[in-house]
Amino acid sequence: MANNAEVTSFDNVRVFLSVVEARGFRAASKRLGISPSTVSEKIAEIEGQLGVPLLTRTTRSVMPTEAGSALAARLAPLLAEARAALQDAANSQAEVRGLLKLNVTGAVMVDILPPLIDRFLTLHPHVRVEIVVEDRLVDIVAAGCDAGIRYGEHLAKDMIAVPIGPPVQGLAYAGSPSYLARNAAPLSPRDLLLHDAIRLRFSTGALVAWDFERGPESMTIDPPGRLIIGVDAAPAAIAAACAGHGVIGSFKNWLDPHIQNGSLRPVLPEWWPSFEGPRLYFPRRFVPAPLRALTDLIAVERKSPAGG
Repeated sequence: MANNAEVTSFDNVRVFLSVVEARGFRAASKRLGISPSTVSEKIAEIEGQLGVPLLTRTTRSVMPTEAGSALAARLAPLLAEARAALQDAANSQAEVRGLLKLNVTGAVMVDILPPLIDRFLTLHPHVRVEIVVEDRLVDIVAAGCDAGIRYGEHLAKDMIAVPIGPPVQGLAYAGSPSYLARNAAPLSPRDLLLHDAIRLRFSTGALVAWDFERGPESMTIDPPGRLIIGVDAAPAAIAAACAGHGVIGSFKNWLDPHIQNGSLRPVLPEWWPSFEGPRLYFPRRFVPAPLRALTDLIAVERKSPAGG
């Protein structure tokens, strides 16, 4: 009799890991591009082959059993390694092929990542790129991603991290000339509690913090937002600030063009804090060719005047 583990297909393993990550059959089916019934059939098949339940199903969610969690933890890096090896085998010395899947925070999608991906796609016409945008920190291996992009405080441990974009970024605060003409200019961060605030919210539900630093002093304030907009729609929030609806706190590089053209005026610039820019991170394992090509491009960009 054949060993049950030997007859479990790669396809079934991929479906199982997608269900574990997505916490549901329907969500996994959308991710994989197959029907929920097919997902259910494949899970039933792998459980039948192994003779042990891997998932606990409720009306609201699907959770791995103890055996399922242990199996997922061992299979995820192996499947990622196998996918990377197959992709690399498909690459000739002259051209890079395959899928590059990135899991990134929405903050890099405004002006940092898009121009880099534009150049990457031009250089490597046979590479497909998928970008998953979410602000929560995820296990990129379990999620089937090659790499992630996060800021320093949210980086996963035990990963290779490569700076991407500006090495230093900052928070800035600004209001339109018309708004500031109608309202007394703040003299300290706490004065902003009396102003109309335009706040940005991460997909995790957390508001982008309004942090301030001046020399040894630092503080965080939490003004009630008259207008709250998701980070992915940050241009709409900036447009609202330019239209005179309040003070906005955001990444300095997002606001700089509007400050330079006079649509916005700086608010408390002596209090603007700075922090390290984002980083591309990935596991310390075999690096697939598309990801290796991206890191090579990042290295070239950082050496060139335009890249930093």
